[in-house]
Amino acid sequence: MKVVVGLGNPGPKYAGTRHNVGYDVVDSLAAAPGCSTFRERFEALVAEAKEGGEAVLLVKPLTFMNLSGRSVRAALDFYKLPPDALLVVCDDFNLPLGKLRLRAKGSHGGQNGLRNIQDQLGTDGYARLRIGVGQPNPGDAVDHVLSRFKPAERAAVQDAVALAAQAVVAWVRGGTEAAMNRFNGPADDGDKGKAKKEKPKQQEKTDEPPKPA
Repeated sequence: MKVVVGLGNPGPKYAGTRHNVGYDVVDSLAAAPGCSTFRERFEALVAEAKEGGEAVLLVKPLTFMNLSGRSVRAALDFYKLPPDALLVVCDDFNLPLGKLRLRAKGSHGGQNGLRNIQDQLGTDGYARLRIGVGQPNPGDAVDHVLSRFKPAERAAVQDAVALAAQAVVAWVRGGTEAAMNRFNGPADDGDKGKAKKEKPKQQEKTDEPPKPA
C-alpha cells in the first residue's frame, strides 16, 4: 500500500491558493475512475484508489499546514507502513512556476508542512514532490502563498498539477528514482538548488497557522 498526501489548508477561503496545490494534485488523482469518494479520517479527507494493482490512500490533511504531520502519522501508524511508503505533494515558492522536483528524502527546506511531518515521523526518509508556485516579492511570502494564481499563470499551474498527478502514478508504479528520471527537469540541481538552500528562513514565515474562515 502507498500513501499520497497533498498538503494545503482546508476550507473555501484557501481553495485555489498557491499553498493548496498539493490538495489540487490529490483531487486530480481522486477524479480517476474507480477511486472512492472522500471521507473524513485521520484528521483528514481520505479516498482509496488502485494503481497497477497497488492500493493507494489519498490524503488531504484538515489540520492546517503547520500540523500536517498528525494526519500523516495517524495514517501510517494505522496501516503499519514505513515512511518510504509515503509521498507528500506540496508547494515551493523557491521553484519557478510549474516546475516539479521529486526527491526520495531530504530537508524540509523551511516548508512547515514538511517540517511537521518530519517531526512527527522522526525521519526525513520519505518522498516529496514539490511544485513551483513562483517567487514572492521580498517580505511578501505569506501573502504570496495564500494568494490565488493570476490569470496569466493559471494555464501553467493546471499543466503542472496534471503533470504532478502523472508523476505520482509513476512513483506508485515504479518507485522514486524512475519517477525522478521522468519528471525532474534537466536543471534540477546546480545553481538553482544552491539558491533554494539560501532561502529557507523566508519560507518559515509563510506558514503562520491560518485562522479558519
